[in-house]
Order: sequence, then structure tokens, then C-alpha cells
Amino acid sequence: MSHANAVLTPRTRLRLAKLIVEEHWTYSAAAKMFMVAPRTAKKWADRYRAEGPEGMADRSSRPRTCPSKTPLALVRRIVALRWRKRLGPLQIAGRLGVPASTVHAVLVRCKINRLTYIDRVTGEPLRRYEHPYPGSMIYVDVTKFANIPDGGGHRFVGRQQGKQHARATAHRTRERGKSSNPRIGTTYIHTVIDDHSRVAYAEICADEKAETAIGVLRRATAWFADRGVVVERVLSDNGSCYRSRDRRDACDDLGIKPKWTRPYRPQTNGKIERFHRTLGDGWAYAQFYTSTAQRNEALPEWLHFYNHHRAHSAIGGQPPITRLTNLPGHHN
Repeated sequence: MSHANAVLTPRTRLRLAKLIVEEHWTYSAAAKMFMVAPRTAKKWADRYRAEGPEGMADRSSRPRTCPSKTPLALVRRIVALRWRKRLGPLQIAGRLGVPASTVHAVLVRCKINRLTYIDRVTGEPLRRYEHPYPGSMIYVDVTKFANIPDGGGHRFVGRQQGKQHARATAHRTRERGKSSNPRIGTTYIHTVIDDHSRVAYAEICADEKAETAIGVLRRATAWFADRGVVVERVLSDNGSCYRSRDRRDACDDLGIKPKWTRPYRPQTNGKIERFHRTLGDGWAYAQFYTSTAQRNEALPEWLHFYNHHRAHSAIGGQPPITRLTNLPGHHN
């Protein structure tokens, strides 16, 4: 297709060539009529004589040969380092002794210039999947956050002041760790997330024992049922609280099939692991809290924001709750 500023379109070229070849106009006269150079008129006339009307079409400006093109063997070495080592252009260039701009051009041409879809551990392309409807699979896990000492933690008040707050809190609670160091304790967050919709449920608990995990699963199943979601399968890691016989009996009572990830393979449970990172950035460390109780009180409001208002990149920039159809009031 001709560019926007082209003087001659394929149809106009044909008219120009016919005037010269069939009506015997001179190159100068035909060029003057179409406001082009005589040399241009001769070019299209010669092409019309040789190829006919088909010769008036645009041709690719791509060169037949490219002597400076990166050798294929070097391209393969660049791609191999990208996949296996997840190295950037500068690191690859340093290893192979070529300019970083050349490496970047090869990565762009091979469509691997971003590491978004490469597994950080194995270097293999990520195999993304999504279950077809809500409740087909849910993920459960436990994440831990240190309690906040009275007056605020070191992230906001500084390390020295944070240590003073921790000592004061430990003196009040009379909790001590090893070597009589002050201990402020740990908050256990039991999280549940639906694979299809990414709707999340979370509870703050005092431990990660099997009884606690079973109670969370029962309450989460009821919470999803109130929203029209019937849980069919649950995936967890191989923690002791998820491997107990009591939990298997609880899954049987609820009509849920339990599944476990492969040992030492957290990527299998990657969606809830990514949710934990969002939970930390958006709630646990998002603002200044003067105590653990204040932070705990903020969790339900943040979960509502996450489920009902926060745009999720994995589901087309929509909030997770939009994937639960026929749910009254889910836009509130």
C-alpha cells in the first residue's frame, strides 16, 4: 500500500505508463502532466512494458541481502542464555562480547525481550491455565506477618525507634524469645482464593495447626456458597496442617476433592503466592499502623476493595467479583 504522501498510486502509475507506451507520449510530457520527474515516468513505463499492469503494484523495500545481519549461531546463543539464565541484554552482551543493542534487537525479533512469561526458576515458558468456572478449584495457604509493636514498627518509625517500641510491647505482654530478646509475635493469615475469578477470602488466626486450617476451609466454603459458588477441589501445599487425616475427613464431609502441590514446587500454587505479595503491599505494609489490632481491623475493608473494586490484570482489568455472575449487589 502506498504511503500517505505518495504522488503516484498504482492506478495513477498505470495511467502514466499507458500514455507513454500506448499513446506514445514523451517522458517529459507525461512527467509534467503528473508532476513527477521524467526519470520516474521512464521507470514506470519500463516496468509496464516488462510486467504489464501487475508491475504497477508496490514492492517491498526489504534488501535482498543483509551482510551485517547477526549470524544465526550467535542468535541461538543469545536465545539460549535468555531462556536458561534469564539474563538481560547487558549481561548477555558481556558474556558474548557483542553490543547490548544487538542483543536487545535479537530479543525483540524473537519476541522474548520481556521476562514476564518466563519461569524464574526453570527458565521455561510459563504454562498458564485457568479453570473454566468459579469453584472448580480453590487454593489455600498460610502467610505470616510479624506483629506491630505499640507505637509502630521500624518500617515507618525507623529501626532504632522500632526496637524501643518492640521492647516496650514485650515488657507489657511479657513475651520473650531466645536469649531473652523481646518478642512481639506473629500473625498467621489463612488465605483462600478462587482460581477462575480470583475472589479472595482471608482470616487472621493465632496459629497454623490442622484444626485452624479445617475451620478456615469450612467457613470459606460457606462464604463462597453464599455467593453462589460451589467448591469442588482445593489445592494446597504439603504443610502438616493440610496433610492431616482430620482435614481429609473434613474435605469428604464438604464434598471437596483435596489436591496437593508437588514438593518444593511453589509455582504450582503460584496464584495464591502472588496474592500474598499483593496482600503485603496493599494491606500489611501499605500504611502506618500503631498496633497489630489496628492493622487487623483494616483487613476486611481491604479485602472488600480487592474483591469489588481493585482491577485485576489477569482477568482483563476487572475486579474479581465481576466473574461471579448473578450475584446481587456485587457492584456496591
